[in-house]
Amino acid sequence: MMSVCLCLCPAVQSQNLVTDNVAVVEGEVAVISCRVKNNDDSVIQLLNPNRQTIYFRDVRPLKDARFQLVNFSDNELRVSLSNVTLSDEGRYVCQLYTDPPQEAYADITVLIPPGNPIIESREGQVIEGNETEMTCTAMGSKPAATIRWMKGDKELQGKSKVEEMYDTMFTVTSQLTFTVTKEDDGVPVVCIVDHPAVKDVQAQTYLVVHYKPEVKIVVEFPDGLPREGQNMELSCQAKGKPHPQQINWVKVDDDLPSHALITGPDLYIENLNKTYNGTYRCFAANSVGESYDDYILYVYDTTPSTEPAAHDSRAGEGAPRAVDHAVIGGVVAVVVFAMLCLLIILGRYFARHKGTYFTHEAKGADDAADADTAIINAEGGHNNSDEKKEYYI
Repeated sequence: MMSVCLCLCPAVQSQNLVTDNVAVVEGEVAVISCRVKNNDDSVIQLLNPNRQTIYFRDVRPLKDARFQLVNFSDNELRVSLSNVTLSDEGRYVCQLYTDPPQEAYADITVLIPPGNPIIESREGQVIEGNETEMTCTAMGSKPAATIRWMKGDKELQGKSKVEEMYDTMFTVTSQLTFTVTKEDDGVPVVCIVDHPAVKDVQAQTYLVVHYKPEVKIVVEFPDGLPREGQNMELSCQAKGKPHPQQINWVKVDDDLPSHALITGPDLYIENLNKTYNGTYRCFAANSVGESYDDYILYVYDTTPSTEPAAHDSRAGEGAPRAVDHAVIGGVVAVVVFAMLCLLIILGRYFARHKGTYFTHEAKGADDAADADTAIINAEGGHNNSDEKKEYYI
């Protein structure tokens, strides 16, 4: 089966004769059709760009076996041209022998796909935060190809340059420049070539990004709050590219406990006590740079009453919390209010008893020589006045 690639463009018409322009990929088959709209028994023939007769009716005078008759009738002469080359490009003539003769023209355009695209990078590996530059080249196409870039699922814009070669062939080079992050490590960068002769022609490479370590301190044990007498192990987890070659532990503004044990990335401390409180820092370094993470240690008493409601072992979150000033203010306000209420109650109490005193004095005043005698008489007329005075006092 022959492979045919046709691009049917607007028909070229001359009175009663019609044909179509053709675009064909180099090496494939082009089909030229000369059609008569109204048959009047006129003779149809097909000429090449040099005006040599290819077919006269159903006879082929031209000694080129690549031309083959596909269909001949009163209304159509259809001819195929196999294994098309760039030299076959040009204007073909459909001719109808009438008085005067009629002609219609079919332009054959030969498409040449580009070679496989080639990606080149300025450097094999890039440090995070630096720019990288890549070029993609599509050589020897007709017409000139276009180049697009994709980084992962994101399209990037490059700068293209078109260079014309021999025989109207073109080479296209696109340059892409962008800043890389550590998230770009391992991400594919794809160069996509668009051309009418081919689909989905692409080349890709993978980014290699070097970045300084990311550091995180993890508490291996104890599970809860660190308490006096317990043992503790902190693990320094560091990742980077290249992998960190060096991990160090220090205690900020102080020395590590004398019996602290460092094994690789782990720090082990036995028999905790409050003298160990402070900030412990883990450093990790590679060829790109150095990073660190901190853990704030606060050792609690062995009694559980000091334990807060919630605790997070990360970087000192377990340290005792400062008393909220709003709570203190609320307590003070309640105490002041209670004291005011107490003063009011005492005032009312003394006022009531003062009135009672005056009432008793009035009761005994009728037959008493003085105030003391009146009070004694008001209490029931007891004979012992010293006891009454003592009561009064």
